[in-house]
Amino acid sequence: MVKNEVMVDEIPFPSQFMVNNKPLPLMGHGITDIEIHFLQIKFTAIGVYLDPEIVTHLQQWKGKTGEELTENDEFFEAIVNAPVDKFLRVVVIKEIKGSQYGVQLESAIRDRLAEVDKYEEDEEEALEKIVEFFQSKYFKKDSVITYYFPATSGSAKISCTIEGKEDLKIEVENANVVEMMKKWYLGGTRGVSPTTISSLANNICVELSK
Repeated sequence: MVKNEVMVDEIPFPSQFMVNNKPLPLMGHGITDIEIHFLQIKFTAIGVYLDPEIVTHLQQWKGKTGEELTENDEFFEAIVNAPVDKFLRVVVIKEIKGSQYGVQLESAIRDRLAEVDKYEEDEEEALEKIVEFFQSKYFKKDSVITYYFPATSGSAKISCTIEGKEDLKIEVENANVVEMMKKWYLGGTRGVSPTTISSLANNICVELSK
């Protein structure tokens, strides 16, 4: 019996997601949080859906333990670059203004681009659009933000569902910005959610050993 849902911190995630008529299984999940004065504050729950084909692009890591993979940034680089569909579902636990979320995303992407000397006018423009997209939104608990990275292009589609209503989407077409967006969530030791990274490494490790 295949479970249809996986609970991530009391939030149900479908065990697979249909993207363009293709089921993508949930390959990793976790949360973003911060500890303040010994109190854990949780912000979002994350589900990472990947085309199972990804395993064929990760064969060189066969035989490594989940723990070894968690620490291996080259492995996550290969996940980010693998030419397969990727879909991220982010569910809000602690309500946040869209403007705050947008600025977090923007500064994480900008810093990464600046590091590798790829932050030019085009990238700045693409980031401004993303910030603008989130600007007027208010993410109550259980709002959903999704990121879809198609296999065949360097673009990304972001959409939001607030109070059950699916909101307008934005398409990001700047490949450098899209790459860093993937790395924010899937970037190994520098990913925004260590629990998601570890879950992804352990689940792919199991798939590789089949």
